[in-house]
Amino acid sequence: MVNKIDSSYYAVIFTSQQTENIEGYDAMSETMETLAKQQPGYLGIESARSEIGITVSYWESLEAIKDWKANLDHQMAQKLGRKQWYSWYKVRICKVERAYEFLNSSE
Repeated sequence: MVNKIDSSYYAVIFTSQQTENIEGYDAMSETMETLAKQQPGYLGIESARSEIGITVSYWESLEAIKDWKANLDHQMAQKLGRKQWYSWYKVRICKVERAYEFLNSSE
């Protein structure tokens, strides 16, 4: 995850519900995470899945987010997601102005 606590940055919150047909999803997810890490302005990612999935990616700027959305491989994955893997999804882009964390040092 991102340790950029001193200054503001952006979070892209992707909330989704999968369909029954998730063939190829895990491989594409791994590929997209690897590709995102190579993008200028990428800061980190967190993800959880239960009944719905929530993935939050962190970026230095709105321009970096725009460039990631325009990436051709990412666009292909988006099309497959709409066609096959998701029954619905929402994307929210937020500015993070302050962040803090707790780490239990006894674990």
